[in-house]
Amino acid sequence: MGILELQNLTYSYDKKRKVLRGINAQMEAGKMYAILGPSGCGKTTLLSLLGGLDSPTSGNILFEGKGIAQAGLAGHRKKNVSFIFQSYNLIDYMTPQENVRLTSKKPALPFLERLGLTREESKRNVLKLSGGQQQRVAIARALASEAPVILADEPTGNLDEDTAGDITEILKESAHQMKKCVIVVTHSGELAKQADVVFRLKKGELQIEQSEKSS
Repeated sequence: MGILELQNLTYSYDKKRKVLRGINAQMEAGKMYAILGPSGCGKTTLLSLLGGLDSPTSGNILFEGKGIAQAGLAGHRKKNVSFIFQSYNLIDYMTPQENVRLTSKKPALPFLERLGLTREESKRNVLKLSGGQQQRVAIARALASEAPVILADEPTGNLDEDTAGDITEILKESAHQMKKCVIVVTHSGELAKQADVVFRLKKGELQIEQSEKSS
């Protein structure tokens, strides 16, 4: 059984334009998933639903066999999932270390240094960092969390090619070694190639494009 399960999930904007149409899927711990699709197709919406940031128009999302709506979306967001937002969503009056400490009791510096920030940069206000550095802080915050699911929205979008490759390896390691369920929305074909399972969201339907690197 998957750690996350989607059952006949639909979502409509303003109860008119249907973005997601009866999606059924399972995601397992220990694997990295990539979700591809054109801009505006609903990828970020799907990620928000998985993270309990929004509710579907119909259908259910289960975490370890229990409906997240019934169990409580706030608790789901706090305990079960960690987010890497495209817009970073950092607390702007804090330092990188302080931002990471919000999600974990573990020492923050090792996570930040692993993602390429120096000790000095880790003590600066996050607004004094570049966009790429802020993205690394957002990723460090998710990696430090105890939550078993990582939801990442374009995690390599603001990074150079070499750093993007490093981040992809770290996300893979989080899945394969730390046994987390890592779900990544991306436009990057290179990142998708590294995923265990690749989904494509097209016309509101989620299709498996690649499974277990078998194709």
